[in-house]
Amino acid sequence: MAFLESIEFWHWWILGLVFLVLEMLLPGTFFLWMAAGTGIVGLLLVFAPETSWQIQLLIFAVLSVSAIVAWRYWQHKNPPKEEENTLNRRGAQYVGRMASLDDATENGVGKVRIDDTFWKVATSDGSDLAAGTQVKITGADGIVLKVEST
Repeated sequence: MAFLESIEFWHWWILGLVFLVLEMLLPGTFFLWMAAGTGIVGLLLVFAPETSWQIQLLIFAVLSVSAIVAWRYWQHKNPPKEEENTLNRRGAQYVGRMASLDDATENGVGKVRIDDTFWKVATSDGSDLAAGTQVKITGADGIVLKVEST
């Protein structure tokens, strides 16, 4: 109990750093809010060093719990937007992009160069297009890009 009677602001800030390290090591945003609570209690002790340890713990508990609850509520109301993962589907990365046909399409199949790679393309309606025609990539089926004339 002697330690609790002699808690100073820097004790709270060190505890806050411990919570921040835990936040970096463990997934989620739980310890971040506890670190914020310790920082605020430490700041309180800078201006009011005579605050009893019971009040300090109470303030820390209220701040931490209310911050965690507020974060969970906000996160529930504002879920993160998920981007379509195209990491292992390289052709899907090009959907919406414009390109110029390198070879004329025959039976709806041809080639287009995108960046440093030649891709096999297929028109959505099977029509033949001349070389140099501007096309828009509308989809990807494996290594074949689906295109339509613009």
